[in-house]
Amino acid sequence: MKKILVVEDNESNLELFLDILSMSGYHYIASTEGKDAIQKAIDEKPDLILLDIQLPGLDGVEIIKRLRDDARTKGLKVIALTAHAMKGDKDFYLSQGFDGYISKPIVIKDFLSEIKRYLED
Repeated sequence: MKKILVVEDNESNLELFLDILSMSGYHYIASTEGKDAIQKAIDEKPDLILLDIQLPGLDGVEIIKRLRDDARTKGLKVIALTAHAMKGDKDFYLSQGFDGYISKPIVIKDFLSEIKRYLED
């Protein structure tokens, strides 16, 4: 069973993501803030990380930099989750070290197909 770390501080969004993942047969780990997310990535070695950009304390861009700078986590697949869906945002987040980009609000079918695609790579 694939393990996904979901990092999201919005309670409603987190609950939605976890429900979708659970119903789709994925095992998940949840975190609502940056330092905890980094530690869980180190300890749990998830198959995929869904990382919100707007977080209290460390934001998603700072977290991805720390994950990529650490030998224990640099190879983990990380998808940016963001409500910032302006032209050029996807390219920006990919240039920061993210493997993919999903804009919120999500479309469930597209959300699941993106997750499946990254887990199959």
